[in-house]
Amino acid sequence: MLGVPLIGSSLAQMALHVTDTVMVGWYGVVPLAAVVLGASSFFIIFVVGSGFAKAVMPMVAAALGREDETQVRRDTRMGIWLSIAYGILTLPIFWWSGPILLALGQDPEVSAIAQDYMRIVGFGLAPALVVTVLQSYLSALHRTQVVLWVTLAAVGLNIAVNWALIFGNWGFPEMGARGAAVATISTQVLSLIGLGLYAGLLPELKRFHLFQRFWRPDWQAMRQVWRLGLPIGLTGLAEGGLFQASALMMGWIGTVELAAHGIALEVAALTFMMHVGISSAATIRVARFDGQGDRVALRQAAKVAVVISLGIAVASVVLFLSIPEPIVALFLDLEKPESAAILAYGTMLLGLAALFQLADGIQVMALGLLRGVQDTRVPMWLAAVSYWLIGIPCSYLLAFPLGFGGAGLWLGLVVGLICAAGSLMWRFWRLAR
Repeated sequence: MLGVPLIGSSLAQMALHVTDTVMVGWYGVVPLAAVVLGASSFFIIFVVGSGFAKAVMPMVAAALGREDETQVRRDTRMGIWLSIAYGILTLPIFWWSGPILLALGQDPEVSAIAQDYMRIVGFGLAPALVVTVLQSYLSALHRTQVVLWVTLAAVGLNIAVNWALIFGNWGFPEMGARGAAVATISTQVLSLIGLGLYAGLLPELKRFHLFQRFWRPDWQAMRQVWRLGLPIGLTGLAEGGLFQASALMMGWIGTVELAAHGIALEVAALTFMMHVGISSAATIRVARFDGQGDRVALRQAAKVAVVISLGIAVASVVLFLSIPEPIVALFLDLEKPESAAILAYGTMLLGLAALFQLADGIQVMALGLLRGVQDTRVPMWLAAVSYWLIGIPCSYLLAFPLGFGGAGLWLGLVVGLICAAGSLMWRFWRLAR
């Protein structure tokens, strides 16, 4: 039962991005391409900083396994400290994102709109990271229901603010992509307030004194969170960078292709978030058993998680291959002239997305299991080699020199994910034995 709310909250979190893509897609193709670029760039920067938040989950779970409640507070608090510092330090990247995108070969009009979007969402990075820390803390305490409900409330707010500000409804100004950015910040602030009040005021959690003397540094705990969290963030960068590089290369092919690419990735990411939820549950269970020193239960929990993830992957493949066109059509206003081309290209890409469902699920599950035993440094290198030395070169080679275009680009992603899945799962079972 631990995994069900985590799957729900992961899907709800992804729904925030999907609603942005769908509603901006109704607004126009160029704004959609800009939001695809801006949101994927935000995600890359977010992923690196979220390593500290994700490190909190196994550290808290292991501390609870040792019945060390003081360490629970120390680790979580320093995870919040590191997240806020990272959010502040990365603001200049968002502010000058336009010249960066132009240097990467993106269309000038798309880059200008993407910069407007990123200048707004950049101020939401620190709140978003602190929300992730609180989600990890509460999930490790098996308080997953509140994470789900707060995220669902955020989805509702995101839809309402998008409707008001993207299109200029209800008397609000028409802001296009900038309206989607304002909606994103609104949801992050709402989530932070909701989870912060719950973590600080719930009577059952007051014994952890999470925010008591919050301003006092704890350098030893900070080093521990940094040591475990930085490789997690860099692993996420390696994986996220694979997809960001694919978006940039798709932008070289064309705006219609980039818009279709963004839609297909959003759909694939929805099923991926189900694997993320199961992976997080596996991290918590494995970390708790690791803290207790129960290796038999640890291995059994890992086997159950892998079987569930495989079942989700098979169901996703069937869905993507059976009704790809109706799924892509949900993201488009079919009356617009460009929509037919995006629909056709997106349908083709979604068929290819079915190829990497199994590998994508296995690699994220392996990463979750390895975090449970607090093994993050070697997995970082395995992921970096798989994605950057194998996946990205294969994508470029198949897309451009061999002339397969967007289809070849996606086939290269499949190759990188397969290499990561195999090497990371081998690493976990070697340690588990």
